[in-house]
Amino acid sequence: MTKQIMVGTVAVGGGAPVSIQSMCNTKTDDVAATVAQIHRLEEAGCEIIRVAIPDEAAALAVDRIKEQIHIPLVADIHFNYRFALLCAERGIDAIRINPGNIGGEEKVKAVADECRRRGIPIRIGVNGGSLEKELRARYGGVTAEALVESAMGHVKLLNKFDYDDICISVKCSDVPLTMAAYRLLSQQTDYPLHLGVTEAGTPSMGMVKSAMGIGGLLCLGIGDTVRVTLTADPVEEIYAAHKILKAAGLRKEGVNLIACPTCGRTRIDLIPIAEEVERRLSGCRKNITVAVMGCAVNGPGEASAADIGIAGGKGEGLLFRKGEILYKVPQERLVDALMAEIENL
Repeated sequence: MTKQIMVGTVAVGGGAPVSIQSMCNTKTDDVAATVAQIHRLEEAGCEIIRVAIPDEAAALAVDRIKEQIHIPLVADIHFNYRFALLCAERGIDAIRINPGNIGGEEKVKAVADECRRRGIPIRIGVNGGSLEKELRARYGGVTAEALVESAMGHVKLLNKFDYDDICISVKCSDVPLTMAAYRLLSQQTDYPLHLGVTEAGTPSMGMVKSAMGIGGLLCLGIGDTVRVTLTADPVEEIYAAHKILKAAGLRKEGVNLIACPTCGRTRIDLIPIAEEVERRLSGCRKNITVAVMGCAVNGPGEASAADIGIAGGKGEGLLFRKGEILYKVPQERLVDALMAEIENL
């Protein structure tokens, strides 16, 4: 089991539930826009939110943002250690840095000292695209071993200054490489791990990469907090992360929707029906399994574990519960009947 750190009120590691993160794409010093986006992310289920701190104006906005949101706020710092100090002074809940790119050891010490004094955790964020040149040269490019050596070198530097409130990430856009790096890292440290496949792309491909990389590691018992990176509205990252955690068996709340792929036995227009059911259940928090099946021949049997379900027939459908048929319904009323049954569960 990993160590546990506290990012504001959210426990990370040490057996705590895997938390979901995202990052704002607003200008951080535009406080109104940033707060509005964070509120949307909170509503979607985001549990930790990060903002970019590219300049002093962004750092000076931290306290005004924090006082208007309800989830922990993380500052993303590159190159300028002063911005980290400014954020710490303004009550930031955690800081993401790469200790190797914020200056000499005295600057790393200044950040470590301030964060230790205020109880602020630091995420060491190693990225394949910004791996140190000497490590690239020694390993012949970006490798799992190089990424882990970089991360553990940064850990050693923070430990040198008596700082131990650490989380680590070793992200790449290459899924097998990312997984290999995290597996190796998990064998060498018990610090909590922040999972992600960086620059995963648009939702269509990015979701697949993230499900493979993040989901695969979670199924191996690796990972304490996750961020799905998508070239999309950040809210989509939260929806994707929830789906990955549910598929990995780590989140139970909300509906588990199962649906058959259709075949030649299908006698009902199943695809739009399944899409409508998914849409209408998007806000349902009941811990139930709902089945949308294409035919009465196999549907109730194949989905016998479902709490409630529908199966298609010619112009009509069946409602069933735990494999037992309840009654028939005309196709045009099938979804409404299903939703009424779900309401009564």
